[in-house]
Amino acid sequence: MDSVDAAGLGIGDEYPPRIMGVLNISEESPYDPSVYDDPGEAAQYVDEELIDEGADIVDIGLESANKRFDVLSAEEELDQLHLALETIESVSGDAIFSIETRYAAVADEALSQGFDMVNDICGFADPELPAVCEDHDAAVAKMASPPDIERPGAVEETDWAARKSTAWAAEADYVDQVSEALKQNGLTDKTIIDPAFGGWSEAQTLADDRETFRRLREFRALERPMLVSINRKNFLGEIAGRETDERLPVSLAATSMAVERGAHVIRTHDVAETRDAALIGKAFTERASATADGITISQLDVTSTREFRTQLRERGIDPAIADDWQGQLLELDGLDPEAIDRLVAIATEQGVVVRRTADGACLLVGSTANVSAVAGALSSETDCLGKLGEKLSGVLR
Repeated sequence: MDSVDAAGLGIGDEYPPRIMGVLNISEESPYDPSVYDDPGEAAQYVDEELIDEGADIVDIGLESANKRFDVLSAEEELDQLHLALETIESVSGDAIFSIETRYAAVADEALSQGFDMVNDICGFADPELPAVCEDHDAAVAKMASPPDIERPGAVEETDWAARKSTAWAAEADYVDQVSEALKQNGLTDKTIIDPAFGGWSEAQTLADDRETFRRLREFRALERPMLVSINRKNFLGEIAGRETDERLPVSLAATSMAVERGAHVIRTHDVAETRDAALIGKAFTERASATADGITISQLDVTSTREFRTQLRERGIDPAIADDWQGQLLELDGLDPEAIDRLVAIATEQGVVVRRTADGACLLVGSTANVSAVAGALSSETDCLGKLGEKLSGVLR
């Protein structure tokens, strides 16, 4: 996992989780407490509500990213930029300042006049933006997005058959598409990836966000620090049945989980509380690494066969190796003696060990490939073992 130096702020596994507070200077932004159009009031908010509460980074948006509003042009964003620059000049606290923009021209001007990094919600749709960040030696958060300057985050609306391949598009699920979107148009040495939580398009569903969060570790295979913006998001509120103003507890629970799953930057409107939740997540994260004589050993995040395959694939290695080497230990309960005997016979043929536990359950021990073969053989059975085979195949995905 590569770390990023953002104007002296270290971001990566070896550093504490970083908190990105939010300031909007656009009246149409959906979260009112963070919206200011007076530089003096905005600076006071940044000092008292963001930096004093623990924000390491302050992300300033020149326009709302809400898809219900028209996209500002680069010229219109540049007209707004003076408000952001006047704000950061009036801030007394110490923080890294990030400009949220999709335009290279705006990023160049902002970085030239006092901003430290860029938050690009269009995933380098402006092909000049990565070069601008590299010229300024600036970190850049890149959100998964189509290569379209006016459609941030609309990953599912991308023509992946044309962008990637017809065969790949036919097999790829939503999380696969997010990962591919992050790789489109490349990554700089100082890129921080953002998997794009939230309702960026009509095609993106709450189920998509839940699946992305569940599989968050897979994005670590891109070997870049990760930013997540999950504060008060709908996919969390739906689980608990809470409206936006009641979603702080679910946001904090998800923050700890996100850090444990590999997030390095948490973007939030609730800075103090989110900082504490992130520190709890970091304290209980087990991720081993060691360095000696210039040699580094890193334990990769692999808690499932899918994650094993992803780590191999991103390193140019045949992911099928995972099926031979990833071990499976599965417990099956509720089978009658006759079904157990049949299971043992099938498993033995495929090189999978079956052991009975003291309470009558069965343990299956073997490689993913061999257990998958058992699942396939079971699926051809006509009784309960057939259903068991189908369920077993699902568990192994």
